[in-house]
Amino acid sequence: MLGHAGYRVKLVGRNTTALAELQEEIQNDGGMADYMAADLAQDDQRVRVHEWAAQSAEPLSVLINSAGLAWYGYAEELPWPVASEMLAVNVEAVTRLTSLALPMMKNRREGHIINIGSIAGSIPSQGVALYSATKAFLDAFSTALHRELAGSGVHLSVMRVGAVKTLFFERAARQPNGKQVPAERFAISPETVARRILGLIERPRRVVYVPRILRIIPLIELTFGWIMDRIGPRLLQRD
Repeated sequence: MLGHAGYRVKLVGRNTTALAELQEEIQNDGGMADYMAADLAQDDQRVRVHEWAAQSAEPLSVLINSAGLAWYGYAEELPWPVASEMLAVNVEAVTRLTSLALPMMKNRREGHIINIGSIAGSIPSQGVALYSATKAFLDAFSTALHRELAGSGVHLSVMRVGAVKTLFFERAARQPNGKQVPAERFAISPETVARRILGLIERPRRVVYVPRILRIIPLIELTFGWIMDRIGPRLLQRD
């Protein structure tokens, strides 16, 4: 969708086959795309990705931090290697890539960083304790930077997204001691998210919810969080 809109898309991920297929799909739709295989859990590869993007003929105008890992189950059963990788990807990679991109954008007085968060950051739930914490960090980090960047010409937004139909859920269930994430049944399409990203680029805002109805979630947590305190443990036991 971004490629069709005229952006030269730079794709990053660990699966080279999937990256090549997505590149071909974008090009067949009339867009332009390049890709680099990288593991964003590793800091040297984050730096390598930034250098690759910065060397392009076109300046880096939009950075979308969308990589993320999840795990569902009781927190005490979360293996530390999985927890460490989740922190590295969900927190460290976003922080590092943002810190690398911001100086160039501020020097040009233009650019937009979009952090793909989750509604879980606003309504911490049983089974996703660490994942919710990483997304709460992303909310706070994005809001603070949005305020720091006022008047700089650079925009920073966070997108609080519900469940999306991707391999995210399958990978979470395959993690050691992991369970199937129940939110998968309510997932929306990736195309819906892509359309909202394009709209956000065209009309920058501090935060958007996808789907829009999720705007009520913070109010629900504030008003009815006590209900989740009571029924949440039972839901996790049932799963």
